[in-house]
Amino acid sequence: MNIAIIFAGGSGVRMGAGVPKQFLEINGKPILIHTLQLFQEHEEIDKIYLAVSQDFIRYTQQLALDYRIDKIAAIVPGGETAQDSIYNALVKAEQENADDSVVLIHDGVRPFVEYGVISDNIESVQKYGSAITSTLCYETILVSRDGQQVDELPPRKDSYAAQAPQSFFLKDILEAHRAIRAVNPTYENMVDACTIYRELGKQPHMVQGNRGNIKVTTPEDVYMFRALIQYKENEQAFGFGLTDRLAAKMNRYRDRE
Repeated sequence: MNIAIIFAGGSGVRMGAGVPKQFLEINGKPILIHTLQLFQEHEEIDKIYLAVSQDFIRYTQQLALDYRIDKIAAIVPGGETAQDSIYNALVKAEQENADDSVVLIHDGVRPFVEYGVISDNIESVQKYGSAITSTLCYETILVSRDGQQVDELPPRKDSYAAQAPQSFFLKDILEAHRAIRAVNPTYENMVDACTIYRELGKQPHMVQGNRGNIKVTTPEDVYMFRALIQYKENEQAFGFGLTDRLAAKMNRYRDRE
């Protein structure tokens, strides 16, 4: 069983909009729906568990019906933090699925992860027990503890940006969450599943992500997302490069011949 855990409980204060950023409409549909459709249309994903703010559960249920996102197994209330929201969805998934199910933890506002990256995450968990989607940094990374002086400057060739999905066996990531919650119930400084895993002395496996896999957090990100959608539409309309999903489908048909 391959399960997508989508967390979308944020308030979107950095966006400055009147509604949470995951519900902003881009090209006629909410960002969250753009994200959910990636997993809905992926043939290896069996179920989706979604965590949203309690106040938006009924609205999200209606969106799922309107856009035919029928892989959603449950919509659960989000928590105080993103990690609380993820934990709530994981607990619900635990009640209904085998503990060796693969779970892909993904931001509801990362609506452009490529089809192949999702497949690579599943394969990596099956082989190595984990998958952290990441991309090589093209800019120099500075580490500063006061925001004024450079404390560390890691070599660019060794610098990567962690993205999503971040994927594990269900039992393993739940055990990690529960171990952290026992000593750090507010998840202080636990920004993602990779951090949680590393905090417990575990070594997650990296998989290559796509650079367009942005997290829509600021107004500038909205403009970038619109441009990426236009690029993909041009790919399909004019044939200068197929999307991963279409290419994968064509290859499967070729293999059957």
